[in-house]
Amino acid sequence: MRPDGTGRFAQVAGTGRYLPERVVGNDELEARLGEPVGDWLERNVGIRRRHVMAEGQTTSDLAAAAARRALDRAGIGPAEVDLLIVGTDTPDQLSPATASVVQAKLGAVNAGVFDVNCACAAWVTGLDVASRYVATDPGCEHALVVGAYGMTRFLDWDDKHTATLFADGAGAVVLRAADEPGVLTGVLRADGSWHDALGIFTGGAARPATPATVAAGGPPRVAFARKIPASFNLDHWPDLVRAAVAKAGLALDDVALFLFTQLNLRTIEQVMAALGQPMSRTHWTMDRYGYTGSACVPITLDHAAERGRLRPGDHVVLCASGGGVAMAAGVLRWTLDGATGGGGG
Repeated sequence: MRPDGTGRFAQVAGTGRYLPERVVGNDELEARLGEPVGDWLERNVGIRRRHVMAEGQTTSDLAAAAARRALDRAGIGPAEVDLLIVGTDTPDQLSPATASVVQAKLGAVNAGVFDVNCACAAWVTGLDVASRYVATDPGCEHALVVGAYGMTRFLDWDDKHTATLFADGAGAVVLRAADEPGVLTGVLRADGSWHDALGIFTGGAARPATPATVAAGGPPRVAFARKIPASFNLDHWPDLVRAAVAKAGLALDDVALFLFTQLNLRTIEQVMAALGQPMSRTHWTMDRYGYTGSACVPITLDHAAERGRLRPGDHVVLCASGGGVAMAAGVLRWTLDGATGGGGG
């Protein structure tokens, strides 16, 4: 902000989400696994069903579909996008960036592109980065930030620890340059000592997917390789949220909606209690969409907007964490009138 109190800011101009057509309910998983997991999932995690992408779909397809809806809501065409960021840890391929593929599928010919991979914190991190571009670069009028997740490509459907949680989907937000605040602040943190706990550990330079490696351990699969304390998010999210809210010059009671990584509804309940906030000030989608990783926060933001949960002037907190462990939080000032959701189930 300039000394006269004016400045250039990034505001949310449109949101969108996309969920694949195929829905897998807990009953289908029970039949596959041969044990009653549904009641436990609903009671302890909050998941009833999840969406799974079709055999011919890729992560970039999900991202492009969500992006088109966000662009439509923002009232701009793909050629007006100056910056395109895709947050994902399930890229179409190791290289080049999935953002390049999405650019081609959208026809966003004027956009600079790159991927952000800090697992499930990637979209909130990408939004923070994009907002700084928009706020500081006169050549960046519109930024498109997509969180996309194709984790079922890396599932062992006979592993009840992963097959019951992970799902596919994408969420997107268009940012525009404005003269009043929209994205207020961001806070990034990490605890790299847990880098070997959860992830897809085959397929990179440390463990290439050679014939010998695949023969010995199978193809690349998401795995819980080392147990992360069950209280990790409860131990870290409240402090992360407080830091982001304070950095924005606000108090917790100034926040209309708190949105978290959609891994576990019970954890969200505990975090809201630790913050002294009622559950009416949060929103969740894991019950219908499962755990969509880097896509879950923008999906939930879009779903909340579509349900009329946000009004102009409302403050929204975004809080995410993922493998690594990477963490990110941000605060938005909502500036859109009415529902802006792009649909998708």
